Amino acid sequence: MTSGSLNARRRERELAELASGERVDVVVVGGGVTGTGIALDAASRGLSVALVEAHDLAFGTSRWSSKLVHGGLRYLAHGELGLAHESAVERGILMTRTAPHLTRAMPQLFPLYPGTSRVQERVVAAGLRAGDVLRRAARTPSSVLPGPRSIPSLEALALAPGLSPHGLRGALLAYDGALVDDARLVVSLARTAASFGARILTRLSATSLSADRLQVRDGPSGSTVDIHARQVINATGVWAGTLTGSVRLRPSLGSHLVLAPGTVPMGTTSVNISLPGETNRFVFLLPQPDGRVYLGLTDEPVSGPIPSAPVVPESDVDFLLSLASSVLARPLTRADVAGSYAGLRPLVEGTSGRSADLSRKHAVLAAPDGLLTVVGGKLTTYRRMAEDAVDAAVRLTGLTASPCRTARLPLLGAAPRPELSLLDATPRLVARYGTEAPRVAALGELDAEFAAPVAPGTEITAAEVVWAVRNEGALDVEDVLERRTRLSLIPSDAEAARARVAELVDKSLAGLA
Repeated sequence: MTSGSLNARRRERELAELASGERVDVVVVGGGVTGTGIALDAASRGLSVALVEAHDLAFGTSRWSSKLVHGGLRYLAHGELGLAHESAVERGILMTRTAPHLTRAMPQLFPLYPGTSRVQERVVAAGLRAGDVLRRAARTPSSVLPGPRSIPSLEALALAPGLSPHGLRGALLAYDGALVDDARLVVSLARTAASFGARILTRLSATSLSADRLQVRDGPSGSTVDIHARQVINATGVWAGTLTGSVRLRPSLGSHLVLAPGTVPMGTTSVNISLPGETNRFVFLLPQPDGRVYLGLTDEPVSGPIPSAPVVPESDVDFLLSLASSVLARPLTRADVAGSYAGLRPLVEGTSGRSADLSRKHAVLAAPDGLLTVVGGKLTTYRRMAEDAVDAAVRLTGLTASPCRTARLPLLGAAPRPELSLLDATPRLVARYGTEAPRVAALGELDAEFAAPVAPGTEITAAEVVWAVRNEGALDVEDVLERRTRLSLIPSDAEAARARVAELVDKSLAGLA
């Protein structure tokens, strides 16, 4: 295995190798969770791989999720037992084998107020029990995800102190998986793929592509490069249709609001609020390890050109605040919103009238010229999507490859949870870097300047910025603020840190030159 470090120096060297005419087995277009998952799957099977991304790792939909690792409960309600089981299996793989360091169990409360009928309560309770059957079928131990139960109102208020006590007659408590950070999962996938020899190249925009050739424009230099491959795989998600006419998507917008720490006393337990008139759709209040709370999400169809960075519509802000306020002791107002984000789901076009009812199944589609495109799916099932895509590439081209091994392949930083708890680093660093946390902390121990936070009110240190440039492929200040540290989820936090982060990025890049 080679080094899993990504940086400007490695990018320059590997781009020059491809520009010289070297042919690789697989080229993946798209640096989100699906694309990096494909790169890892292919490289770990012994194939030569290059991944190209127009912007940065996790630039698109993969950084705009609810940070949940779903077990497929929602799909049972739609009768999609196969998809529900697949989700539960993939959730278990992520939480127990490939990324224990980046995942955690999130308690979920379903509060029961007068507006919740006994019929609705029984339906939700039955769904939670069915979800627990899926959890056991997927062999995810109860020590990782405990089973569901009913709890009295006093226990519900102890778990989620921000709930209104008026009319609360109890709650249903269940557990699902959650990510520390979705963008960090993508970076970890990319770096693990790089450790198997995959070339991970950001700032390369595809200008044309076919089944075996890709033309890209290098952002830093403006030059054009032809990359040759046995198979090109289009994994650009919601933008897949802009690169090939053989794909029909129906994007759906999911909006989230970011509430600053202290806005809503939530502890570590999320609250699921049922939508009026719906039995299996919910809005979530999702507490994060840093004290922020994400409030989401919506599911609305989108038409027209696909924006590079979707914005939250004003109507979604009002909708989310109103619904959350219906169960909180203190109603939320726009003054409580510290930030917001929205992502576009790349749903395969179907016959359903609502985007919320479209299947989350993925598809690997072959164009008449042989170009492969991966669409649909969701973050939780990225690994299975990648496996199916590489299987299709092997079948089409006759490539010689080992069987898929990613179901048992730990990502960089991964270790069993008991081992993670013994690492010589703070729990916050361990949750973000796993077994590499002591190396990040050591930067601050060697130089006191790196141990200091990049701004008042944040725990993000200068060492983490330096690590992002030296090892995680960050090339500028936006890469760090937007995707390596997520400071930009609250714009005021990003602005407070911007000058210091820019200084650290410049120094770190100069050290790589």
